[in-house]
Parts: sequence; C-alpha cells; structure tokens
Amino acid sequence: MTEMNVPGNFYQEHPSTSDRVLIGARARRERQHIYELALRKFSVGDLPGEDLAVEHIRRKYQRNCKAPTIRSTAEILQSFLGFLRGQGIHDLGGITRGTIAAYVEHEQDRGLQPVSVSGKLKLIYPFLSFLVDHEITHPNVLMRKIRIKLPETLPRAIDTFDMKRILAGINEVRDRAMILLLLRTGMRIGELLNTTIDEVNLKEQKIFIYEGEKNRLGRVVYFGGDASDALAAWLTKRNPTKVFLFYAQGRDTMTYGGVARMMFVKCLREAQLEDKGYTLHCLRHTCATDLLNAGMRLECLQQLLGHSSIEMTRRYARLSDKTREEEYFRAMTIIEKGQNNGYDERYRELPSILEETELFALHR
Repeated sequence: MTEMNVPGNFYQEHPSTSDRVLIGARARRERQHIYELALRKFSVGDLPGEDLAVEHIRRKYQRNCKAPTIRSTAEILQSFLGFLRGQGIHDLGGITRGTIAAYVEHEQDRGLQPVSVSGKLKLIYPFLSFLVDHEITHPNVLMRKIRIKLPETLPRAIDTFDMKRILAGINEVRDRAMILLLLRTGMRIGELLNTTIDEVNLKEQKIFIYEGEKNRLGRVVYFGGDASDALAAWLTKRNPTKVFLFYAQGRDTMTYGGVARMMFVKCLREAQLEDKGYTLHCLRHTCATDLLNAGMRLECLQQLLGHSSIEMTRRYARLSDKTREEEYFRAMTIIEKGQNNGYDERYRELPSILEETELFALHR
C-alpha cells in the first residue's frame, strides 16, 4: 500500500463505540417515526380489519423488526385490505385460500413482476397466521400456501474488460474508493453507506459490519491493496468531523437513490457502458465470482457475503464453474478434431458384449 498521511484512528485494534451510540439513537428515532407513519395508514377507518392490522404491526415493532420491514408490512396490508373491501369482504373471517389466489391474480393483472408478488405474500402470510392464532380466520387458509415460482436467474457480474474501463474513467477520489471497496469486499451498498469511520481498520484492511443489512448477522469483510490505496487517498481528503465513512456534499450521510446510484451511472457513462445494464449491486456479484474463480471455498465465501444459507452462495458457483467450462471445451476440441480416442470402436463392441451376456444368462 502507498504510504500516505492517514488519520491515526484508522490503525486502532478495535473500533470504538462512541459514534455508534449516537447512530443507534438516531436509528431508533427513525424507526419509531416510520412505525408511527405506518399506523396512520389505518386511521381512516374505511378498511376491514384495520384494528387487527395495527395490532400486527405493533407486534412487529415490539419484536424489533427493522424499519423497512415495518414500512413494507403497512403498505402491503393496506393494499390487501383494500382488495378485500373491493371484493365485498368486510369480515376477515371470510378470507379463504381462494381469496389469496384471487389477490395474487389481481396483482399479476396489474403487471407486477413475480418477485414483487412473492414479496407481498411473504408479508401477508404472517398476518394471516396472526388472524388464525386469534381464531378470526379459519386455519385452512394456511394449508398449501400459494408459492410463486421465481426464475432462477444467475447473478450479474461485470465483465473483466468492462470493469477495467469503469475504473480507468473514475477521477473523483471518493467515488474510486467506494467502487473499489464494493468490488473487493462484496458488501451490499447499504452496508457500505452505513459504515462509520470507527468501523474501518485500514492497517489490517478490514471493515467491521456489526449488523448485516438483510439478515442482521454481523461479520468482518476484507479489502485488497488497490482498494486500500483508494481508501487511504479518500481519508486524506474527507472531512474528519463526519461520522460515516462516505457522505454527500453538504450532508452527513449518503443515500443510495439520490447520490450513490447516480454516481455509478456517471461512471458507466464515462466508460460508455450505459447500455450494459450494470448496477452497483453487480459489484458484489463480481467480487463473489472473482473470489470463486481464484479458488476460494464456497463456505468461506458464504461468510464473507453474509449469506444465511449456502444455497444462496451456490448460485455463484453455477456462474463461475471453471471446471465445467474446461471439461466442455476439452471434449469439444476432441469432437471438432475427430479424435474420439476409440470411442466409436468401443461403441461398436457394445452390442456383441450385450449379446454374449444374454446368451450366457439363457444357459444358466
């Protein structure tokens, strides 16, 4: 790593907790605000079962569910109860499995993608379980739950040549540090944007993630030399009074939609790759693919990416299985050259061997 004048706190053994206490208090206030907004969605009194929806959301809040989950639950339940009202169902005891199927068809007819409909069902079924537990809805509604078959798409990694073009066109010190950290750590963009200054150990080239963005599992991620150099360059220019590692101009934080996404769009434009459909999340996929191709074990990659199931990580193995690729092209070379290594002769011998075996069986 290039020697630079880097603030001393980046070489500490363990991150401090002073700023984390302040951030935690801010997050709790934000969560409470979102919770209060969620309850207001059911204050009009024109939807069936509004009081039950409020109680269900209150329990999620009490169980310390994250703010996005509370917000999404409120929005989806409002949509679901509105559908019931449109169907003439004013008593939630009248919900059947057919009602759920009709709601799915209704959402599909609206043009929602399968993944969106599936996501709605994942939040509606816990509400139905809540209704069943309180003996409001018949238990049959939970039998043979409706599942939306989702396409098993491969993760989208950025082509190696394209990645070099993107990096070559980045002139902003902050943007280069962000792109390389995402590319080398495999962090989710939300995890990087929520990283505080005290969670970075530049000397040991690692970042502490105390709570994963999706599964809330803490982990440690690492970054290589090029990302370390880019980060060190950014540390000499960033405002040392800021709590978060990255921030937008005139702000203490950075949002994904407002700043980070547009930053990457600009990088793609500079590299003339706007038509490739790359997103910031592709950097995570690229990191995983590169590590697998370099020989990292699947179990180790699972921990680095923060996957709760190794099956999620296994998708990258399908994308980057060099063994299968090499086996195919080795076999294709033999086929194209007509060098079948005597396979035809062995195939011609097979009928006579089978015939002798049958005759032997007849005379036993």
